[in-house]
Amino acid sequence: MAEDGIRYDLLTQNALRGVVREVLSHVQREGLPGEHHLFIAFDTCADGVSISKRLKEQYPEEMTIVLQYQFWDLFVWDERFEVKLSFTNVPERLVVPFEAVKAFYDPSAQFGLQFGKPGAANDSARQHMASALPDVVGEQSDDRGSPEVPDEESAENDSVEVVMSRPPAEVVQLDSFRKK
Repeated sequence: MAEDGIRYDLLTQNALRGVVREVLSHVQREGLPGEHHLFIAFDTCADGVSISKRLKEQYPEEMTIVLQYQFWDLFVWDERFEVKLSFTNVPERLVVPFEAVKAFYDPSAQFGLQFGKPGAANDSARQHMASALPDVVGEQSDDRGSPEVPDEESAENDSVEVVMSRPPAEVVQLDSFRKK
């Protein structure tokens, strides 16, 4: 296989991290619309991550946060975001560089992203996100079903996974709507 001198994998990851950045910027300006809520898993050991010692002891490698009702002071910059959340009634300030984000999921839109190479690093995020969803989200009230979490074989060498569990769009010919 030819060497990738352009590093499309990194370009793709950066572009999709831009999606996360834009969503959080929108939430900062407008708040969360409708039933949207966001699961964000990140590496607590990554450079630039700032969490309390208490949280670091509780989540030594990875943490998943939910932005839904009880968050405040969300600030978004080019390289990182900051948010305040309450953990067992103790307010905490978290600073998370976008490079530390391992997974992003919006259950109301059935949209998710996972960053990094497939393997052990993503297994933990995938399992954590899958186990957290039923506890927080509860039963789905519509027919979209539960989120699909790709397995290793389907991801093979991809470094970013996009998860959408809506059926593909149907192509319709315009001639079928014209009067004859």
